[in-house]
Amino acid sequence: MVRVNGQSGSTSLVTVRGLDKKYRRGSEEIHVLQGLNLDVDPGDFVAFMGPSGSGKTTLLNLLGGLDVPSAGSISVAGDEITHMSSGKLTQWRARHVGFIFQMYNLIPVLTAYQNVELPLLLTKLSKAERRKHVEAALSVVGLADRMNHYPRQLSGGQEQRVTIARAIVSDPTFLLCDEPTGDLDRRSADDIMALILQLVKEHGKTVLMVTHDPVVARKADITLHLEKGALVEAGRVEGALAGGAA
Repeated sequence: MVRVNGQSGSTSLVTVRGLDKKYRRGSEEIHVLQGLNLDVDPGDFVAFMGPSGSGKTTLLNLLGGLDVPSAGSISVAGDEITHMSSGKLTQWRARHVGFIFQMYNLIPVLTAYQNVELPLLLTKLSKAERRKHVEAALSVVGLADRMNHYPRQLSGGQEQRVTIARAIVSDPTFLLCDEPTGDLDRRSADDIMALILQLVKEHGKTVLMVTHDPVVARKADITLHLEKGALVEAGRVEGALAGGAA
């Protein structure tokens, strides 16, 4: 269950306390996040919404260890990440975080197989072990027969599936999705959301997703809106993982 009031549960996977993020623009101080509290349990699927500039992507970057807060703490699976060195954060991200971006971020000169294999090159897995993981990930996203194709030979929906395979290949603790359907037509977006729901329901993945699309947000267990630097619950979607309507 997701909680935004700072009342931590014993099962929390992600615990955020008093999170602040400020930026300076010339002489102006911009307060993006203010005293934010959040608890997410394993297997939760959370959607974050809000207007452009409200801090959604900033929050996702903080949760993934790509940015550091001005104040407050973030713990994931018992690891307090806000004071880790850059080297430890790199190792932590490689083990715990799967990133899914709007623009795919695939390397065009590499095949689907090679793009998915990239995160595993940072591990001690053998070539044979890496192949096993990559083939399994591509099978989960339905692209086992496209592993030797280059990004230019794939549709937008297929490219995003490769991105998802790359995100799950190391079996991360949680997935961070920044507008995963933002560059897709409705049919492809629906297919990608069905795949993300499958990862939650059948593989027990925890998913934190930023989206502007209310149709996409309704697929999540809960939608949280960023308002004036704080999170406000927009309503739980009962039965979303079973395909129910809001």
